[in-house]
Amino acid sequence: MVALSALSQNNGDRPRLVVGIVIDQLRSDYIDLLQAHFGEDGFKRLMRDGAFLENVEFDVPDLDIASGTALLMSGTYPRVNGIPCSYVYDRKLDRPRYILTDPTAMGDFTNDAYSPVSYCVSTISDELRINSSGMGYVHSIAADAQQAILLAGHAANSAFWIDDATGNWASTTFYKNAPQILTGRNYRLPLASRLDTMSWVPSMPLDDYPDILSFKKYYPFRYIYSRSDRDRYTKFKKSALANTEVTTVAIEYLNTLKLGNRGQTDMLCIGYTAAPYMYTNDGDNRVENQDIYLRLDRELGRLFNEIDRSVGLANTMIFVTSTGYYYDNTRPEERFNVPTGEFYPNRAISLLNMYLMAIYGNGQWVDGYFNRHFFLNHELIKEKQLSLSELRSKSSEFLRQMSGVTAAYTFEEILNNPASAEARALHASTVPAYCGDVVIEVSPGWLIMDRGNDNFDEARLIRTNAVNTPAFFMAPSVKPQKISTPVDAAVLAPTISSILRIRSPNAAQAMPLSLGY
Repeated sequence: MVALSALSQNNGDRPRLVVGIVIDQLRSDYIDLLQAHFGEDGFKRLMRDGAFLENVEFDVPDLDIASGTALLMSGTYPRVNGIPCSYVYDRKLDRPRYILTDPTAMGDFTNDAYSPVSYCVSTISDELRINSSGMGYVHSIAADAQQAILLAGHAANSAFWIDDATGNWASTTFYKNAPQILTGRNYRLPLASRLDTMSWVPSMPLDDYPDILSFKKYYPFRYIYSRSDRDRYTKFKKSALANTEVTTVAIEYLNTLKLGNRGQTDMLCIGYTAAPYMYTNDGDNRVENQDIYLRLDRELGRLFNEIDRSVGLANTMIFVTSTGYYYDNTRPEERFNVPTGEFYPNRAISLLNMYLMAIYGNGQWVDGYFNRHFFLNHELIKEKQLSLSELRSKSSEFLRQMSGVTAAYTFEEILNNPASAEARALHASTVPAYCGDVVIEVSPGWLIMDRGNDNFDEARLIRTNAVNTPAFFMAPSVKPQKISTPVDAAVLAPTISSILRIRSPNAAQAMPLSLGY
């Protein structure tokens, strides 16, 4: 009787379907640049029929797809939500690992073991499912594994992503109510059997792309993903073609599961990419970047039209946001004389260890390094009965003197009443369990030559430029409008919750925006 009563409740004007779309590295300026080439059903529809927030601010250093998505869905910053970045250094393993790695979870169509247990707070998707006593469906689809899980939260029915090793749609046994849609797709239409027949080429004549150097218009790009390429699935997931695959699956979910047509409010979370394509032949990815937006606009239009056909846009709330950052690892050529340099963490570890040995005696004083975090040997420090805070302070003083290091903060300086604006931002984005004993800042324009960390062997270019990142809200109760005033990213989750008339995530403190009529 309770179940029947819940089913028969009248939701009033609450949308029957919520579609949450998070697009990695989406930028407002690219949307403005390419407006003339967009169709009427994608970005133009969002700007015409919804609220367009032109500049959402993410005050988080080293933002990435995981921390950006977690902030959006929880309405709070990494220090509270537990997700500071995609990878963290594991002291026990002495190497980096994915933030969502969970050995207790089993992979479904993958050997990777992930779960949201590191996600310390509730999310929009959690609160929506709780509001319906579990009767509303919540599903998540994205090419990236961690984004799919962070979009789904803890209470979802399922989260699926494309596996890097096999191209299968994969999941985790943490979610107990996964539908058989993607299991069937893996057998019926596996990406492995289709990928070598796909190619990514320009979607319109090269002369029509704006702001492109003339010589680029003579050499159209073409990317294929052959069976001989061991990284073909990784490259595919970063391409515009991945968005097409995600849209196709999302539409299959809508139709097969009857989302929005079951008497409860259902939610479908979708992860797309607008990230700069890093696998270009000549290092110049401007045409590819624009083409990603053009194709993404078509995918949004295809999705919105299907929602309108199956559920009705008048019965749907759609929000579209960016992950809030933009990372382009292209290094300027030497002939342009841009100040630069190379910072080698392994050399810094060796020098720091020699310095500490000169003061405190022989020993391996530095345990490891990852992503500008230096980790000291706590066991040795305890064995020698030394002060950990003193060694942190000495290490910080030494690292500040290295070429390319603009600042160094100790663990105490980050967590205890940080003084500078930079330290406060670092404080908001730091989770103590993953924080190093000393965290450095490297000069913009320099490369961090990280070597020897398994799959994290790379040269990372440091850039600190801010970008305008958009957000869109489209729902029957939302007034079409454009807001150019900067808005804190932590406001978005309470705003979505307010439109849906549900509780905000349990750590969201910001007041919602007023977007109604």
